[in-house]
Amino acid sequence: MSNESSAKEPIGGSLLVLGLGNLICSDDGLGVVAVDRLQRRYELPESARALDGGTHGMSLLNEFEGVDDVILVDAVASDSPPGTRLRVEGETVMAAVRERESSHQVGVSDLLDALSFTDALPRRLVLLGIVPKTDELGLGLSPEVEAELDALVDAVAEEANRMGYALRRRAEDEEPSGGSSDPAIRALDP
Repeated sequence: MSNESSAKEPIGGSLLVLGLGNLICSDDGLGVVAVDRLQRRYELPESARALDGGTHGMSLLNEFEGVDDVILVDAVASDSPPGTRLRVEGETVMAAVRERESSHQVGVSDLLDALSFTDALPRRLVLLGIVPKTDELGLGLSPEVEAELDALVDAVAEEANRMGYALRRRAEDEEPSGGSSDPAIRALDP
């Protein structure tokens, strides 16, 4: 028997992949777009779900109930060039979301503070994202961000697999069951 294993089973855990951002503010919406692509490209196990968190902030608090591991997917402020993929984990996630000055990041910062205050922070918290080129009003992603988006989606799947949640890559011609109404990904009602 080999000591190597590809992905460990989570120990009584559940994973939330939370895409954040505002789709009408250019690159700021990349987290929402990435979570949608993740759902289309990968089949999530029953112990994992993907959620379009948009700009909902504190109203997402109940989505963390019973969740052990969280991957946040978002535009990440940095001095790095636009299109640079970044990974932040643990306590440094709080600092990363506080550095950002978009409306939804204030809500995410408050959300994480509330989870910390109530001792409900997940055991593992990872932020995966891309440095945006612009967050000006507009639809669609900049070429710099779009060029890295597929790699970001694959990085989210790899992160989930390292955490022990076995995401399976779909065949190119395989459609997600349920399409956009798939219960593993949903938008919150405003």
